[in-house]
Amino acid sequence: MSRYLGARNHANYWAFVVHRVSGVLLAAFLPVHFWVLGWALHGQAALQSFLSWTDNPWAKLGEGGLALLLAAHLAGGLRVLMIEALPWHDRQKSAVALSAGLSLFVALAFLLRAF
Repeated sequence: MSRYLGARNHANYWAFVVHRVSGVLLAAFLPVHFWVLGWALHGQAALQSFLSWTDNPWAKLGEGGLALLLAAHLAGGLRVLMIEALPWHDRQKSAVALSAGLSLFVALAFLLRAF
C-alpha cells in the first residue's frame, strides 16, 4: 500500500492528473463556447454586445486560464504520445517539467498580450 501512495508523489502522476483535469474543464467550457457562438445567430449587434463584455479584466483573466488549460492539455497529450511511441527513459521526469513550464509560458504570453 505504501508503494501505491508513493506513486502519488511522482511527476508522471501529477502530469496525468493535470491532463485529466484540464480535459474535463475544457469539456465543461464547450457548452459555454457554443452558447456564445449562438449569439452570432441572433445578429451582429447581439454578438457585438456580448463581445464588448469580454473587454473587462475578469474575462481576460478567464481567457488566460483557458489558454493555460489548452496548453496543459496539449502538453499532456504530447507526453502520452511520447510514452506510447518512444522507449522509456529516466528523462521523462524532465519532459514533464519541460511541458509544465511550456504550458505556463504559453498562458503567460497570452495574458501579457491580452492586457
